[in-house]
Amino acid sequence: MHITKNTIVTLSYRVSDAQGKLLEASDAPMAYLHGGYGNTFEKIEAALEGQTVGYATTVVLAPEDAFGPRDESLVQTIAKSDFPPGVKVGGTLRGVADDGGERIFTVVKIKGPQVILDGNHPHAGKTLRFAVKVLDVQAASAEEIAHGHAHGAHGHQH
Repeated sequence: MHITKNTIVTLSYRVSDAQGKLLEASDAPMAYLHGGYGNTFEKIEAALEGQTVGYATTVVLAPEDAFGPRDESLVQTIAKSDFPPGVKVGGTLRGVADDGGERIFTVVKIKGPQVILDGNHPHAGKTLRFAVKVLDVQAASAEEIAHGHAHGAHGHQH
């Protein structure tokens, strides 16, 4: 079966930076609903369109095509006293950005009585290389199409 709109694509992936340093690799296969549903990056979907099981490629994504440019306004300094005990560098918390939207903030530094948080995605501002391999392609169910995402073993469960 070929990858077309409304197919469920299962793949493995590896993400590297522009210099080839591995940033992330799939521990388990990932499944997504193909066809403009926003379940993966547009350029990855374009590279996979029409392909079949076994196809492998590497797609280079500029920051604008991946997690966007870094936004320094998402870096905030908060008093350590505003946090529960045990706050650690690398920890994450859900909060509200200045624009009112919900964001995940990462503790990037603790400097004396201050905690520095970053609301940018860890890969924001980076050119990324996605090496993907298609493991399975199947027709999406009517429910998956209605919900706009894959269900099942490697997709989203309800």
